[in-house]
Amino acid sequence: MFTTEMCRRGVSINPSFHPASINRYVRNGYAGNRYAGRLIAMASLHGKERILARPLKSGLGLTLRHASSVDTDRFGSFDGERPRQDDAPTTCQRKAVAALETLDLDLGIASEGSFGPHPAVPMLPVGQECMTFVDRRDGLVIHEQLVSHRTNYGSCSGSEPEAIAGWLHRIGFPRHGLMIRPLEPEPAGESYWLAKGVHDPRQLATLIAEAVRRSPLGLARLETDMRAHCNPTRRIAIRQLAFRLVRRVASTCPSCGAPGWGVVATIAGLPCSACGLATALVKLEVMGCSVCTHRTEYARRDRRSAADPMHCPYCNP
Repeated sequence: MFTTEMCRRGVSINPSFHPASINRYVRNGYAGNRYAGRLIAMASLHGKERILARPLKSGLGLTLRHASSVDTDRFGSFDGERPRQDDAPTTCQRKAVAALETLDLDLGIASEGSFGPHPAVPMLPVGQECMTFVDRRDGLVIHEQLVSHRTNYGSCSGSEPEAIAGWLHRIGFPRHGLMIRPLEPEPAGESYWLAKGVHDPRQLATLIAEAVRRSPLGLARLETDMRAHCNPTRRIAIRQLAFRLVRRVASTCPSCGAPGWGVVATIAGLPCSACGLATALVKLEVMGCSVCTHRTEYARRDRRSAADPMHCPYCNP
């Protein structure tokens, strides 16, 4: 579930990181040799280890090891059949710990995602990605998040492929996978999906016909498959977040020197450019340490000093 506060925490900015920008932090001494040459564990059923390997190697000198025996779906699955029991940061931490314990390592990393309507613009879908770095040896847990407005998350109902051709084009099928089931008033059971990870148009037509036959409403329900290996758009967001997390781990606290210095909160109130009244947009970012209580307020990184009147509750009530 998305809230307006999630989009105000400084994680809605979606910068694109490149290994060269992270290496600059390393050369400047922010990360030093703290993690260079070490191994880090990750558990994933959906190929995320291939996405994170390069950022971890380029930015921190880490080599990723895949804990393939860990069933990460036990922490919750995208298809709704196994609900997530904890919030995203807690789930990420549990997955990272499960991976490092399985491989008997000191370092672990995990990611988690959720999707839904934008809190301010319900017709606009957004995705929230969370990623966590766990250093068991030094007792460190470092979280980073990203809210991406670039997502193909969506669903529709139909009786044949031709009737939903426009929707299929918008969500990027067949490059992006689909999940299909009969449309029912209240679907129940642990395996109500006819199929997941569908990329073939001919298979799609067959599955829609079968779903229509089984549905008491005579319709098939289709949803975008948001698992990383079935969704190239989501893979881009995960990669961006990986670089962001690596940059955070490589940044040390100016007070105690611990890694993990980054945005911990935001302060709303960016003034309207027309009337000067405060808006709900972020005015200041609060940088903080993952270990000590040191905090510093900074102006927005994009140097934006005023909000468009469209965001003002007075100019645009």
